Amino acid sequence: MAGQSNTGHEIYYVPDSSKLAVSASIGMTTIVYGAASVINDSSYRAGEETNSSFILFAGLAWLAATLFVWFSTTIRENRAGMNSAQLKQSYVIGMQWFIFSEVMFFGAFFGALFYIRNLSAPWLAGEGDGAMNALLWPGFEYSWPLLETPQDAIGGVQAQAAAGHLANNGEFVGANHSLSFPGFAHIAHWLPLYNTIILLASSFTCHIAHMGIKQNDRKKFNLWLFVTVALGCIFLYLQYMEYHEALFEYGIRLNSGVYGTTFFMLTGFHGFHVAMGTFMLLVQWLRSKTKGHFSAEDQFGFEASSWYWHFVDVVWVFLFLFVYIL
Repeated sequence: MAGQSNTGHEIYYVPDSSKLAVSASIGMTTIVYGAASVINDSSYRAGEETNSSFILFAGLAWLAATLFVWFSTTIRENRAGMNSAQLKQSYVIGMQWFIFSEVMFFGAFFGALFYIRNLSAPWLAGEGDGAMNALLWPGFEYSWPLLETPQDAIGGVQAQAAAGHLANNGEFVGANHSLSFPGFAHIAHWLPLYNTIILLASSFTCHIAHMGIKQNDRKKFNLWLFVTVALGCIFLYLQYMEYHEALFEYGIRLNSGVYGTTFFMLTGFHGFHVAMGTFMLLVQWLRSKTKGHFSAEDQFGFEASSWYWHFVDVVWVFLFLFVYIL
């Protein structure tokens, strides 16, 4: 550890070199490889014994352990008074850039959904510049949600093989029902509505907790932060129920055409981010409850987590609008 200063200037703490960033990169690379292997195995090696799940969970465990050591070190340094105002501002800027990168991440998926719904899928039905596609997929008509795949329209994978063209690889059977808005008569049984109410409420409770710590009211902070974490857990449970309904009742799967793919990619990644945000807020609650961390003057660990939580709430609003409503 080293700190250098000149007379009249603020001390800027410079930590020793660390291998934690390299370790985190190894964990994330392993996670990506494991997740891709799980998806490929479920699509093309169903029922076979593979080690893809082990690789995925090993990567998650490695990354979790790395982040635990990294964040613990950062917290100790801050509690010891090593972090100057300038260094704390760099943490703020870093978190802002991280959230911006997440905006771009989800922006890419929303862009893909826009492209599919307004360009590529209508082209497959012979609209616009896709007039020749009517020769490949005769009888296919575009509508959203896309419950009948082009492969279904021509009679399935056997009919595709008999026709002699290999426009795709694998069998893609459309779902028998969508999770879109079911109409007001059935709205009471529509899980996405409850998830929306829960996430919006959690954003409000998170703000109340923030106001509590700003007022140095630890009891208020702990109470409303705990409520926020509980709402996050409820959201994740309801999403599990929704996925069970999608898979086993509606036939919506990753390989059930572009509707299933976009549904699980968008809601799945968002659910992963909700899980991360819930865990982050839980850590902040435990820090406050057991260690007495945070004050009106110093609560950036919680603030950063709350920014992230509000971000995933906003993403859900767009998901609810473009995946479930429109």
